[in-house]
Amino acid sequence: MTKHPATKPTGAGKSSFGLIDTVAFFQELGLKKGITFLDVACGRGAYSLAIADIIGQDGQVYAVDLWEEGIGVLREEAASKGIQNMTTYVSDVAQHIPAEDDSVDVCLMATVLHDLVADKVERQVMKEIVRVIKPHGVLAIVEFFKKEGPPGPPKPVRLSPEEVDQMVSAYGFQQKRYTEIGPDNYLQIFTAARIPFSFSST
Repeated sequence: MTKHPATKPTGAGKSSFGLIDTVAFFQELGLKKGITFLDVACGRGAYSLAIADIIGQDGQVYAVDLWEEGIGVLREEAASKGIQNMTTYVSDVAQHIPAEDDSVDVCLMATVLHDLVADKVERQVMKEIVRVIKPHGVLAIVEFFKKEGPPGPPKPVRLSPEEVDQMVSAYGFQQKRYTEIGPDNYLQIFTAARIPFSFSST
C-alpha cells in the first residue's frame, strides 16, 4: 500500500483506548518491566504513552504509524511527559516496520486489523510482524465486537474473534487468551509458535 504522506490513512484519528476497560486490558496483557513493545499503527499513541510508563526506563516502545499528524501529536505528548523510552516512526507498516528481526517482545494492534483487511494489506503487515517479533513473543489484538455501532466501523468491516484467530494462526501464532474488555471491544492474545507456514501468493 502506497499513500502520499498527506493522505490520512484509514481509521486515522480514532482510538479505542477511551472505550476499553484499561484495568482489564493491562491485567490480561501482563506487561513486564524492561520489555520491547511495538504499537502497530499507533495513531496519536494513547496505548504507547500508557505502556511506556508500565515497562519502565529499561523498556522500549516503538510507536509506528503512517499518519504524520498523529505521530507529531504523540511526540509532543511524550516530550511533555518526559518519556524517554519511546521511539516514534512515520512509516507504512505494510511496507516496513522499523525494528530489527526478532527484537519485539510484545506487539499490539489495537482496532487496526480490520482497517488493514479493508485496505487489503493485512498479509504484508503480518509478514513484517513475524519478522520483528521474538520467538514465543506476544501478539495482542484489540477489535470491535461484530455488531452494529457506533462506536467503531460498520458491522461488515468488523472482524469476529474466529476470523482474527484464523487469520493470524496462518502466520504461526497460537491463541492463548480471549477477554471482553468493555461493551464494544475484545482482546485476543497470541504467542508466536514459529511453526512452519508458507507465504503463498493467493
